This record gives sequence, C-alpha cells and structure tokens, in this order.
Amino acid sequence: MSPTMQEEDYKLNHYEEKPSQMLKVQEYIEMKGFIPKELVKNEVLWFYNNLGIDDMYFSMESVEEIGSHVMALYAAKMQAYLRNEKELEVHLERETDEGALFIFTSPPGVSVIDGPQYERIIDKKYLDMSNPEASYRLETYRSSGTVSSSLKTQLRVYFVAKCQFVNPHPNENERRDITQVSDKTFLTKASKNTLEIYERIIKNTLDRTGAVIETFDVEGSRQKRVVIGFKQQTTQSFFSSLSDLYHYYELYSNRKYVEQFSNGVTIMCLYLNPMPGTRAPPIEHSIVQIVKEASLIHCLPTTPLQDFFRSHQLSVQEMVYGYVGWIFASHFLNRLGNEYKSLKNLLDEQNALHMEVLTKMKKRLRQDTFTREYILDIIKLYPELIKALYVNFATVHYVHSGDESLGPSLSYQRLQTVEILTEDQLKAKIKRTVGNSHELHVFESFLSFNKHVLKTNFYQPTKVALSFRLEPSFIPDLDYQNKLYGMFLVVGSEFRGFHLRFEDIARGGIRIIKSRNREAYSINLRSLFDENYALAATQQRKNKDIPEGGSKGTILLDAEKQNNPRQAFEKYVDSILDLLIVGQSPGIKEKIVDLYCKEEILFFGPDEGTADYMDWASQHAKRRGAHFWKAFTTGKSQKMGGIPHDLFGMTTRSVHQFVLGIYKKLNLNEGNVTKFQTGGPDGDLGSNEIKISRDKTIAIVDGSGVLFDPEGLNRDELNSLAQQRKMISYFDVSKLGKKGFRVLVDENNIRLPDGTFVENGLKFRNEFHLNRQSSCDIFVPCGGRPEAVDISNVDLLFDDQNKPRFKYIVEGANLFFTQEARIKLEKAGVVIYKDASANKGGVTSSSLEVLAALAFTDSEFETNMQVFNGQVPEFYSNYIKNVHQIIENNAYLEFDAIWKEHSRTNTPRSILSDDLSLAIIKLNNQLQNTTLWDNYPLRLVILNEAFPRLLIEKIGLEKLLERIPESYVKALFGSYLASRFVYKYGIDPSQFAFFEFMAPYFEKVNQKKL
Repeated sequence: MSPTMQEEDYKLNHYEEKPSQMLKVQEYIEMKGFIPKELVKNEVLWFYNNLGIDDMYFSMESVEEIGSHVMALYAAKMQAYLRNEKELEVHLERETDEGALFIFTSPPGVSVIDGPQYERIIDKKYLDMSNPEASYRLETYRSSGTVSSSLKTQLRVYFVAKCQFVNPHPNENERRDITQVSDKTFLTKASKNTLEIYERIIKNTLDRTGAVIETFDVEGSRQKRVVIGFKQQTTQSFFSSLSDLYHYYELYSNRKYVEQFSNGVTIMCLYLNPMPGTRAPPIEHSIVQIVKEASLIHCLPTTPLQDFFRSHQLSVQEMVYGYVGWIFASHFLNRLGNEYKSLKNLLDEQNALHMEVLTKMKKRLRQDTFTREYILDIIKLYPELIKALYVNFATVHYVHSGDESLGPSLSYQRLQTVEILTEDQLKAKIKRTVGNSHELHVFESFLSFNKHVLKTNFYQPTKVALSFRLEPSFIPDLDYQNKLYGMFLVVGSEFRGFHLRFEDIARGGIRIIKSRNREAYSINLRSLFDENYALAATQQRKNKDIPEGGSKGTILLDAEKQNNPRQAFEKYVDSILDLLIVGQSPGIKEKIVDLYCKEEILFFGPDEGTADYMDWASQHAKRRGAHFWKAFTTGKSQKMGGIPHDLFGMTTRSVHQFVLGIYKKLNLNEGNVTKFQTGGPDGDLGSNEIKISRDKTIAIVDGSGVLFDPEGLNRDELNSLAQQRKMISYFDVSKLGKKGFRVLVDENNIRLPDGTFVENGLKFRNEFHLNRQSSCDIFVPCGGRPEAVDISNVDLLFDDQNKPRFKYIVEGANLFFTQEARIKLEKAGVVIYKDASANKGGVTSSSLEVLAALAFTDSEFETNMQVFNGQVPEFYSNYIKNVHQIIENNAYLEFDAIWKEHSRTNTPRSILSDDLSLAIIKLNNQLQNTTLWDNYPLRLVILNEAFPRLLIEKIGLEKLLERIPESYVKALFGSYLASRFVYKYGIDPSQFAFFEFMAPYFEKVNQKKL
C-alpha cells in the first residue's frame, strides 16, 4: 500500500494584495473599453473568484497583463457563443529571461499532443537542462472553476521561473542536504513532510542509477501523488511524455511540480485523478503500471512509434518493444538467399579482389533490400502484430509482483485479458496478416528476437537504458563464420550499442563511435554490428596467449547526441550490470527472468573515447554490489590499481617488438630506417612509438593534420610533443627542412614546397597514407579508421613501376588494412605483421591487471596495487616490470613463429597470423576439456609457470587457486599450454610433437612424487 499524505505538500499560495489588485484590473479594463462597462465587474469577479486560478498567478502578473487576459477570455467566450460551441480555446503566453507563463484551455485527459503542446515547449526550452547554468522550476495548476457558468471549460496555467539556489555549487557533503541544494522559493513553499520525502528521494537518486519513484495516497480522496527523482540530462522530454503516459491510463492531473536542485537532481511531482465519467480500471492498478512504465519513458522518451501510443493503439511497453524489434531487424534482417551462397562457393577464395568485391556487394545487398526506413514502414502497417508479438515476449520475461491486489499477471497489457499465442500460432497469424514475403521476413525477425533473448532489464523500474542478453545462434554462418559465445544489445535515449564476445571468459575495450554529420551517422549505423564483430574477432586473435578470449563493445551516439559520450557510456555500463548482477542487489533492482542460468562476468577495457571512464565503471560496479568490481575494468588510473597503457607504453611494447624483429632478421640499422606513422604524439600508441623509436621518421598524420620532412622530422621536437601528449599542430615548423611542411585539417589552398597544391586540408589528411610522399621503408599505423586501406585503394600504395611504396608494415592500429589489401601487398614482397599479432601488448597488460585484481583481497589490492599521493607500492613497480617482460616475450614468440612458418611455407604472414591464432584457440578449448586439467599434480606444475612469478611469490599458488574463479584458471591453463606449444611446433605439428612438448611437465610431476 502507498503511504498516505496527511498534510499539505506545498503551502498554499496566498496573495494578500489580490482584492486591491482586482479593483485596479477592473478600472484598467473599463478604461480600455473593449468590454461593455456594465459587464466588466462580473467578468473580473468571475476571473478572480470563480475561475479558481492559483494565487501564484496574481502575485506574478501586472495589472495590465491580467487585464489583457480577462479581455482575451471574454473574446474567446463571445466567439464560442457566436459559433454555438460548447468549448472554447484560449492560448495566452509570456516569456522573459526569468521564466514564462502559459495559460490555455485544457479539458481533463486531453493529450498534450492534441492541445497547443506547451509541455513540449516547456520541456525543450526549460526542463531538458541543455544549459545546466540556467535551471528552471515549474508549477502548473488546473483551475478549480470553469470559464463561465454556461461553459464548463477549465484553464491550465504553467508557471516557469529561473531557479535561485541557496548554494549553486555544493561540495560532496552539501550535495545531500536539501536546505543547501534547493531553490529558495521551493524552500519557502514546501512543507516539512515534502522536504523529508524529497531529501530521501534525492539521496536515493544520487546513490542509484535510473529514476527513483514513490507513490502516496492523498487522504480523503481517490487522488494519488507520484514523485519521481532522476539525474539531470539523463533523459529528454520526460515531463510531456509522462502526461502521455497517465492519459493513456485515463487519468488526469490537477497540479504538477518540477523542482531542480543544484546537485544535479530533478524531482517531478504529479497529482493524478481518475477521469470522470469513464470505466477506467481502479486507480491503484493504473498507478502500478505508471510506476513500471515511467522507467521505460525515462529510458526512451520518444520513438518513431510514438503516435501509436498517443492514439492508444499500443501501450508504452508495446511501443518500446516495437522500437527495439525495429532496431534488431535493422541490424540482423539479412536475406541474401541461396544465389549469394552459390556465388560465394564459385569464386576463388584465394583471390583477394574477388572476396573483397563480394563482401562489398553483400553489404550493399543487405542495406538496399531492407533499409531502416523500409522496415519501419512495414512495422507501422501492422500494430496488431506488434501487440501479439509483445505478449509472446512478455509471458517469458515479465516477473509478476505476486500481489494479486494489483491486478492479473498480465496487467502490463492494458489491464485487459489477452490471447497468448504459441510460436506456431504466431507464425500462422503473421502469415495470414502480412501482404508479401518482405513483410513476413520483418515480423519473423521479431519472433527470432523473442526466441533468443536470455535475460533483459525491460521490466526493472530503475533502469537507465534497455539491455538484452541474446543467445547469438541467429547470426548467420554465411556472414559471420566464427561463432559468438555471448551477445548484448543495449538501447538508450542517446545511443545504441553491442557487446560481443567469443569465449565465456573474454575481455576487450568499449568504443564510442561519433559521427561528424548525419551522412556519417547513417554509414556508422549500417556498419555498427559488422564493425563490432570485426573488432571482437581481431581481439579474439590477439588474445591467443592470455586467459581471456576476445570481446568488444561499441556505443554509437545518436546523430543529435554527439556531445553526450559520458552519459551514453554510463548508461551502457549500468544497463549491462543489471544483467550481470542478477539477484545481487536486493531491494534496489527487481528480479529478472534468467534463462542463461549461469554467472556471467565481463571484463571491460578502454578504447576510442572511453579511456577516461574506466575508474568510474569500476567504482560503479562496486556501488552496485558486483563482487568482481576490481577486475571489471582495465586501464584504470593508478589510484584505482590500474595499469595505464599509455603511461607504461604497454601496446607499444608489443608493436615495437615486431618492428625490431624485422630489423634483426634483415640486419637493418634502426637509425637509418625511414618511417611513416599515422597516429600522432597526442595518442597512446603514437606517443610511445615516438618515444621508444630511434628511426628516421619522415611523416606523421594525426587528428590535427599532416607533418612531413623527407630528411627526417626533428627527433627532439617529436619527443617533446610525445612527452606532453600534444598534436603535431604544436610542432615548431621552424625545425622543418626545406622540403618539409605541415598542413592542418582546417587549412585550405596550400602550396607545398614541391609545388603540389592542396585544396582541402581535411581531405589531404584523410588520404595522406595513400599519397606518394608518404613512401618510406616502414609504415607503422598507430591510429586511423578501420579499412583505411582496402582492395579499392591499395593500388595507391604502389609507385609508377608497380613497386610497393613501403617495404615493411607493422599494423599497430586495429583493422587499418583489410585482409585482401594485406595479401596483395604481401604478394608484391611487403613484409606485413597484422594487428592481431602486433597490437597485443595492451591486451596482455589488461589481462595481468585483471589477474591481480582477482588474486588480491580488497585490502591487499589497496596495499599492493593502488598508488596514493604519488607513493608507488614496491609490488606495483615490480609487477609493471613483470608485465613488460611477459609482453615482450609473447610478442617475440609470435613474431618468430610466423617468420619461421612463412619461411617454410611461403604462406602470407597475414594468413599465418590468423592460422596461428585459430590453432592456439582451438587447442586451448580442447585442453580445457581433457584429462590434463583433471590431473591435479600436472595442473599445479603448469600453473606454476603460467601465473606471473610475482603473484605466486606474494600470495602462493594454492591461495591463488582458491580466490580466482575456476573458469578463469582453466582458461589460463589452456591458453598458456596452447600458445607455447603452437609457437614452438607451428601450425601443423607432427602427431608426436605434443607428447614431446608435455614430457618435461610430466617429468616435473614425477620428480615431486619422488
């Protein structure tokens, strides 16, 4: 039962000057002469005493403004009389820098979309907090009386006023004190009871994510009070969307309040009543639904199916479900047909040009056949199918509260009895309803979505975004040959995203994808899943010699939300945590249906746009009660026990080992080698590559532009920029040679020293890796977008004599080249080591960061791994050195293994890199499921080698095995053995090789027995 409100929540507005003001208004109207003098007094008396407008209006407005409103109302009544209308329309508004006033006629229950849409205007201009420095509070009242004795129309008045905070910038302690963070006017008006309620909600909002909702009975009435708190800038159009929501359940409000607080919290308070003269369900049932559905509105205030909700054709849940289904279909409705499969089989898979053209054709076919717009148009044709499919989804994932007084278990379905169809019945219904095969495919994709959702936070009331754990078997093998192990789809108001992994124990970065314009957004949207899959697959190949398999997360910001990466990331993380800590946060999150039925732990790392967010994610996981919080993110700051990749050059440690390996094998002097590098001194990999190198770098491309000097860029100046992490735009151009230049992205119409004319600096930057001037001995991409070089432009990396412009390439940046482009270059004699081999230092460092977090207790972790006030624990310093050694050793082992295999078979190194990775991964999975693991003495011998020596010395092997999840230890066991075996014996070892490899381990076991 809801608590009962026994005292007034806000003190009644009382304007003492009202009687004298009324006389002045009467005199003013008489002077104007628009209303017959004998009628003026009655009109003014009715306006002041019978209409029932709150006294706040009279205290805020001038005599002249009130007079004009009385005359406007009189004119509207006259017009209604002349037209013989029973209702009239009044629209009055005034906006200033300090606030606004809106008055309009408002029959109870009329949607804001059907009226003058003042609530939409108020949301956009005053409540969505686009400018946090200008906060506004709102009070809105429905007049208690009508506009006249014959016309029963009521007015609604909105008062918007700029906040005057007691303390605009509260410190951490003051943020929880309502007397510090409130607007001064609110403090004078709020009752003691309201202050207590709001302070409790503020504290809960600061501690949680998502909306905090409480309901109260109003003594002596059927009215209900709903109070909702949420963090500012976490939603949009929430106020007006709430009106749509309660109107859907045939309720109306007589007053509403919106209070802003200087600690970043907003509280909305609604007083709701049943619509008169309707057969609406009991208000208690409707309020339960509003509480449940307000969280969906908070997550997704608007969708393309909004009109179906406003017209009562779809409920909130049905509308949001339909929206998510549309997103799912847009990404996964791939119907290429048997013809494509046959064509693929006919083509020569060793022909790089054939395969890349086929890949591009596949993408075009998928995009052009079922565009997002086309799918949405189909969905809008059949709202009745969305309803039926939603019930199929809800019967699996809705958790009934168990309180039968709140209505039947399917109360989410408009509180009505609905027919629940089986999958076969649904298929039959879809076939009967749709008009063609395309429409059939669209709604079959909804069925596929329902069938593969293992768990979701759809029904949790405090969610900030929607998350779905999907069983990924629906992903077609034709398009994605390597099977995913796990998949999350996340949908928020600012973004959509995926998290994909290839193993149970897997780790990878979370990437923010921004779009410079709508065209770029459309391209990014179409390629989002494919990019995520490719990144995760690359990570899987990278992670071959560590316990974690490959994973990756992507967060695509909506076209209008390019400035909200932090909010999108926090929502993404929190909504996934909803599904990872099932049942771990009693009293905060409701239960969910878990069809996966196993504990899941994800390990997140930094990637483009998220490096600064790893500390927050770890701490948030701790606040949410996740036992794995220390290991949840890697790349954390040192104070959090993290090992920052950029600070210690972890990624570069691996990439540069491959560079040095080439020099060593070919007897090259590094100081004489010319190099071109994308990714500048401001970046992690780029800055450390500069600092660790001793070569003759002739060109660098970064976000600011192109820097070039054929005589070699000044090494001291480069090192200085790398130390400061500054872009090449800060390079001292006086230190360039006569033929050197710098072209920035915002520069146009530049003449280069060799006479070349550059029309556009941005285009020049984007294409400089294809420019003949970038030619040199070695190319090391340390940054850049995926597929910067593909089969369509790889010919530009050849000179006029058809010789490659680079002799060696070590791919530091992920996916810079397509596989087809790599193979063409290799066939021309270029020595290439691809990203999955070279760029694995960061993942190794992150893996060892995870291992330390899992190994230590919280107190031990603080003592040994966390850096406070510049005091670095001795263990931490030594562990960093240990990590460097492991990274360099792993890099050397893989480099040497690929070099030897290429020398033996002449197979392109790019193919050998994948073959090597797949061989290790396959053997790893086999080893984890053999009797080798069950042989406990042998297990100890192998793990004694596999664990970092420092952890064994500090904690002991037995304690490590007690503390670290067995699944993780098993993965460590398998990855260590598999990688060492394949690195030593190659991809196609003899049948006796493994026995030879294992012999020393068995010998150690026998020696211990003796």
